[in-house]
Amino acid sequence: MSIDFIEALSTDNLTAISAAPKTDVHCHSFLSTRREKAENWLGYPLIKPPFKMKGLEGMHAYIGEVLAPHLDHREGFEFIAASAINDAIQDGVVILEMSFDIRLLKFYLGGGTELRSFIEALVEQYREKIDLRPELGFARECANDPKWMKSAYEAIELDIFQSIDLYSHQEACAPEAVQSLYTNARAVGMKLKAHVGEFGGAEEVRQTVEILDLDEVQHGIAAAESVEIMQWLSENQIQLNVCPTSNVMLGGIPDLASHPIRILFDHGVPVTINTDDLMIFGQSVSEEYRNLYQAGVFSADELDNIRLASLATVGARFPRPYIKEK
Repeated sequence: MSIDFIEALSTDNLTAISAAPKTDVHCHSFLSTRREKAENWLGYPLIKPPFKMKGLEGMHAYIGEVLAPHLDHREGFEFIAASAINDAIQDGVVILEMSFDIRLLKFYLGGGTELRSFIEALVEQYREKIDLRPELGFARECANDPKWMKSAYEAIELDIFQSIDLYSHQEACAPEAVQSLYTNARAVGMKLKAHVGEFGGAEEVRQTVEILDLDEVQHGIAAAESVEIMQWLSENQIQLNVCPTSNVMLGGIPDLASHPIRILFDHGVPVTINTDDLMIFGQSVSEEYRNLYQAGVFSADELDNIRLASLATVGARFPRPYIKEK
């Protein structure tokens, strides 16, 4: 007998929680399978990340020292991307917005068309099991490199990416530096996202949304500091794609019980619950729902409402299913 999502949460039935359809719209392809899967593929263990890291600097240090020496090559990336999709399917994810960093082009001598072919193959291979929506990932450091900026403009024209996301250290570039890039992405119908408000202030969230004309914000939890900005986000229906465990492990918040997603939700800000980097943070979407329930942040009914709303809004907004050219 099947168990509904609310009962699954209240009885701590992770198998049943995982069986419920859900979305993941904050997924970085290079880091989004479980570390154990990468270890099995490599044939040896990797050092576990510390539970608490010092912000993005700590995370990037762990990636550079522990993960990159073993996985930062084409074979490693392609294994991780496919494994991450399988992880999502097993977790009940039916819509997956997975970002592919522009710097992955370093693995493809054939350039964007060769990377596109790999992504096309993933979309086709898993089409019957998951709605995979490829996203163009752009690190802020790349805004200062003409080569990567040129590649990003060209990637927009490949007609494979359904959205764009800006991330990494916010001090690396002002949003104005990529405003033209985002204008081009909007012109071809891409959804516009950016990481902001993970560590900074509320006003920074609003400014970035306004400058880049964002549809959604990755993290955005600093908006909870301002009732005015939460009201503005609610009125403009700017969705925040929140990753609870990531926020705790990177030091954005002290613990899960005090996560500001509760405040955001209470002020009518649309929120979704997502994984971030599964290889580092180790929590599936289903586990994030369970964690928030067990920490007393939301009731089972509220979490079910968030889940159903994410399916409705993500499914309805920018539904650009990729159609392979004949």
